Amino acid sequence: MQGTRNDRADARRVLVLSFSDLRTDPRVRRQLALLCREFEVTAVGFGCPDDFPVRCLAIPDRHWSTLCKAGVAFLLKARRFETVYWSSDCVKAAQAVLRGATFDLILANDIWTLPLALELKGNAKVVFDAHEYSPAEFEESWQWRLFFQRYNEYLCRRYLPLADAATTVCEGIAEEYRRTIGVRMTVIHNALPYQDLQPCRGTPDGRVRLVHHGGAIPSRQLETMIETMRYLDDRHTLDFVLVSSVPRYLDRLKSLASGDRRVRFLPSVGMHDLPRILNRYDAGIYLLPPNNFNNRHALPNKFFEFVQARLAIVVGPSPEMAAQVRRYEMGVVSEDFTPKSFARAISGLDRQRIDRFKQRSHEAAKELCFERNAEILLTMVDNLIGHA
Repeated sequence: MQGTRNDRADARRVLVLSFSDLRTDPRVRRQLALLCREFEVTAVGFGCPDDFPVRCLAIPDRHWSTLCKAGVAFLLKARRFETVYWSSDCVKAAQAVLRGATFDLILANDIWTLPLALELKGNAKVVFDAHEYSPAEFEESWQWRLFFQRYNEYLCRRYLPLADAATTVCEGIAEEYRRTIGVRMTVIHNALPYQDLQPCRGTPDGRVRLVHHGGAIPSRQLETMIETMRYLDDRHTLDFVLVSSVPRYLDRLKSLASGDRRVRFLPSVGMHDLPRILNRYDAGIYLLPPNNFNNRHALPNKFFEFVQARLAIVVGPSPEMAAQVRRYEMGVVSEDFTPKSFARAISGLDRQRIDRFKQRSHEAAKELCFERNAEILLTMVDNLIGHA
């Protein structure tokens, strides 16, 4: 990429570590897209993207084999957390492919990469991107609480204070890290790049076209939005654009909606195409029950995709999403998380209000975009390692 720092022989070297699929993880992909314009980037994770000029080293997408999992469970209950961590196939594979490599900065995504980043650092600086609140990552699952909650708590308390800087996705999660670990986190939202779109005009027949997109994941309880449709009149339609994260759950959702012709399930679309597809609708909706800490404080990719698509937005009283909706006056917030309350919020959307909210999203799009977050991250990196 001509004219960028990574063309120079003295370019700073950055390692991006993520135990996720680098081809599909939106937050990590935005990191790569940004940093490869400024630095010489190596990426380590599951799968290699072919649309960024980075050196990519793929590692196995598992931590332990099936045969090892019983032993790992025993070690977790015995609180042999260091033994558990360094026995991970991901960790060992990353150690092997990075042996002898040196970097100026390491960006460690999620808590399970941080001990490795600190072991590899040498003279490098380490930035930890927590994404969410790791000590309560899957707290709605008794299996996770039984085996991994104390493990994640240990990794956070032991290693997070050793990072040179740390980031997360929203204020509520940042405050919880400060309260429990004593570490200050910089907030970098899950915002996608600015999209040059205009609000789409309503349909002549007066229909209110609702849309929800994302992963079909049971803990999100997407069935509540299907139930919401029972309390709405025939003006309203709802399209789901879902990734089949848990195929059996997606099948169950389709079965629940099978008696309502107003509810459709459309094929998933690529990240680049999503804002343009969503732009055809009137309102993006998300009713996310607060069944764990991270869901309670969620400010997800899809929220910012609704904004960039110039949609009116309807959410439950999730504090982070509700605060943004109210601040920018781009939608409505239901009184509680019940389908009936959510339906009341939606039913108050007439054409005039929808058009006004869409215009507010349009005005907010230049502020709620990755370009604003990019400034924060680049300033952080430059303060740590400077320019080449």
